[in-house]
Amino acid sequence: MPGFFAAWRAYRNFKALPSEWRRIVIYSESGQDWHHFASIIRVLAERGEKVCYLTSDPQDAGLSESHENIRAFSIGSGIIRTVCFQFLEAGVMLMTMVDFNNLQLKRSVNPVSYAFMFHSLISVHMADHADSYDHYDAVLCAGPHQMRELRKREAMLGQSAKQLFEHGYERLENLMAERRAPPPWNSDAEIHVLLAPSWGDETILNVCGVELVDELMAAGFRVTLRPHYQTRWNTPEVIDRIADKYRDHPQFALMEQMGESDSLFDSHVMITDWSGAGMDYGMGLEKPVLYIDVPPKARNDWWPELGIEPFEMFVRDKIGAIAAPDKLQDVPQLIRGMLQEPAAFRARVEELRREWVFNLGSSAPAAADAVAELARQADSREPQQQGMAS
Repeated sequence: MPGFFAAWRAYRNFKALPSEWRRIVIYSESGQDWHHFASIIRVLAERGEKVCYLTSDPQDAGLSESHENIRAFSIGSGIIRTVCFQFLEAGVMLMTMVDFNNLQLKRSVNPVSYAFMFHSLISVHMADHADSYDHYDAVLCAGPHQMRELRKREAMLGQSAKQLFEHGYERLENLMAERRAPPPWNSDAEIHVLLAPSWGDETILNVCGVELVDELMAAGFRVTLRPHYQTRWNTPEVIDRIADKYRDHPQFALMEQMGESDSLFDSHVMITDWSGAGMDYGMGLEKPVLYIDVPPKARNDWWPELGIEPFEMFVRDKIGAIAAPDKLQDVPQLIRGMLQEPAAFRARVEELRREWVFNLGSSAPAAADAVAELARQADSREPQQQGMAS
């Protein structure tokens, strides 16, 4: 059991650190989370704050980070991780884990301040379980809509108020910095459509994937299918059905490499459903998004009771257009129309970002400020019983 013993040694080394090294602890469920945390950790370290980075992924790039104020440990995803969480002694722990304390990972028997960090612009009340964030003491929010939604739930249920911080969304900043203009187009054959749906039983590929690609190919567009990685795990046949039909067509490509970015930058329009990638594409790359109006991706039935339209629903016609799955014949003309006035589209997107995204261009320092403030609060707190901080 090499994985178990490696995780045990890492946990023991973490536990052996002086308490000042455990004022700020950041936990990552997988190596994919590192790019959300990296800039924040580096800002904290450069400011002289000591940071412990715990990860369940032994291949996490954060384990190779070299700075005198950063320590990183791989605690695995089994019993060692469970023990680590149960008996954690720390000031603040920052995570991106939804449903914390609802499943196997619980709050520590010791007083710890738990902070959640959003790494998407989606609303809090539809895409996740109704109580996904209830057991956090603080939340770093990407935009004002998330703050409003969290406060409304607290008021409706009589919950203690969490500390909410204006953070932002670094992914959007990175896309804005890296974006490049796609190749010019003068004909349908030169329009590059990126089909990037979410995953699930009622998303595009499951509901109308073959029919949609048929319409796009018949119109002469260049099509790149970029399925969510979960689709390959759960319903691979919906990918293979399209790929088998068009794999030899010069205008079709299948892209399943998670780190690939050329299809994002070189395409002219994205087609998606309820994926957060649509907001990244439209608001970060300033290119239009066509939404196929499949049923909302909701993980609870409670969300309408909040009385707030989810941001991923509100924003759809602001960054593109909406097509019904039974009217796919309209899709080619909708795409042509969305591409007609790029300057006006960019102006609308700029206004959206200004209104709906915090600290654009400075989200990492803002998050570092929030984490450092929570650590200072932890330094001065009195010993308390297990449970939510008041």
